[in-house]
Amino acid sequence: MIQLAKNQTKLMIAVHGWSGILLGLLLYAVVITGMAAVFADEIGAWSAGHIETRSAFERPFGSALRALGERTPPKYHDGVDLFEVGDHDLGVFFHRHETDAGGTLISRGMFYELGKDGRVIHTQAGTNEDVYGARNDNALSSFLVDTHVRLHVPNPWGLLLTGILGLGMLVAAISGLLIHRHLFKDIFTLRRKAKPILLNRDRHSVAGTWSLPFAFILAFTGSFFSFYGTVGMPIVVMAAFGGDMQAMTEEVFGNPGKPDPRPVAIGNIDRITSDAIRRAGTPPTFVTIENFGRADAKVTTYHAPPSGDIAPVSLLYNGATARFEQTKPLIGKAPSAGGTLVAIMSPLHFGNFAGLLSKAIWFGLGFAMCYVTFTGLRLWLVRREEAMRSLEWLDRTVTVVGLGLPFALVCAAAAFLIAMPLGTAVTWTTGGFLIASAAVIVAGMLWPTAAGLGHAVQRATGMAMLLLPPLRLLTGGPGWATAIMAEQPIIVALDMALLAAGGAMMWRGRRLQASR
Repeated sequence: MIQLAKNQTKLMIAVHGWSGILLGLLLYAVVITGMAAVFADEIGAWSAGHIETRSAFERPFGSALRALGERTPPKYHDGVDLFEVGDHDLGVFFHRHETDAGGTLISRGMFYELGKDGRVIHTQAGTNEDVYGARNDNALSSFLVDTHVRLHVPNPWGLLLTGILGLGMLVAAISGLLIHRHLFKDIFTLRRKAKPILLNRDRHSVAGTWSLPFAFILAFTGSFFSFYGTVGMPIVVMAAFGGDMQAMTEEVFGNPGKPDPRPVAIGNIDRITSDAIRRAGTPPTFVTIENFGRADAKVTTYHAPPSGDIAPVSLLYNGATARFEQTKPLIGKAPSAGGTLVAIMSPLHFGNFAGLLSKAIWFGLGFAMCYVTFTGLRLWLVRREEAMRSLEWLDRTVTVVGLGLPFALVCAAAAFLIAMPLGTAVTWTTGGFLIASAAVIVAGMLWPTAAGLGHAVQRATGMAMLLLPPLRLLTGGPGWATAIMAEQPIIVALDMALLAAGGAMMWRGRRLQASR
């Protein structure tokens, strides 16, 4: 039992309510897109029809990499990034580091996409923004991640905004914890036969209490990611490196060893990836080569957390001899507590440390957080029923955002499925979201009541969800038999989830309409 004085309890209730009102809707948008971002890879495979399951790093590509090195200007041999693109094709980015006019460190060079047979199927010159930006086949997953990370607000303001929202969630979680007079009792209290307002309050309390640990983790790790690059790193660069971003990068993220610029052919990269897979237990998610074609070349492979751990693994190899050197910390040149803490931030935030199981748990907890945020706003409005005439605009805004945002996200997915075969998915994924959002906003202004608007939007969302699986098939996506034979059951699972969720929303919308 949490004991607070009466005036302290009132203060905590006020802090809890106003932190939710001021930041609740934006926080809701961040969390609901975060739910989808947890399954960004799976959504990407489902939406683009990717059925290949073998990693690009499990196929030999060393000879193709050496051939690319010969055709790429030596000025771009400072670094090489290797990563998967499309349906497990291999992306190769030869680059050098530069500082743009604004003082930001960028990478500029040549990008190649290698098909499964090792041949170049796409070439592009540009910067890291061009190479790692949204593509036609991953526009939907990129849209979801970008919305979650910075709400499509230009950097650094988008990251600062989501960081502030993370702190607001932390304030709401702490104040919500303190106003529970009987914390453990509230976990199980659900008065099903009570008045609707009491039942809704119990549901809000139960969902909020069970998701409190997740709220703390999500708020802290999200704020860390937002402020790490926008505030923390610039302060370190100015204080310890005199504003030299390149020097900081080499010192903090660079590899140990003395420079040796003698020209030496790159070692057996296929042997490196095979050894890395054996040591880490999983194929790399990313590989970097420092000083390609030199005697001091270094190869670093990055892997997802191994079974039973939450920290990702990085392995360092001598690039000229392909010899294993050490397990490399994420930050610094020697293991440290700080480097370990930074390394586990991403697995804790996105829940990808135990495969689909941890992702499913994080998705469920994210759904609970969305429910807590939405019902908290509704309860705040109900308590001020006598002022509802003056707060009707807020009531409609909560309905438009809380129920309209899922509808707009489903419409974005539909727009992607239609536009991807035409090669315009990057444009129309965002366009579909904006058109659907505008439609809901207009409906919010014209609909007679907020309750009727909510029921209509729920039914429209359910109908859109039911249409996504057949739309995916009509636009050339693989069928269930093909997906299962290719050992890609996630396509079938997402289809079934959409059909079940769409049917549930249609049923709920009709039941609420009938109860009116």
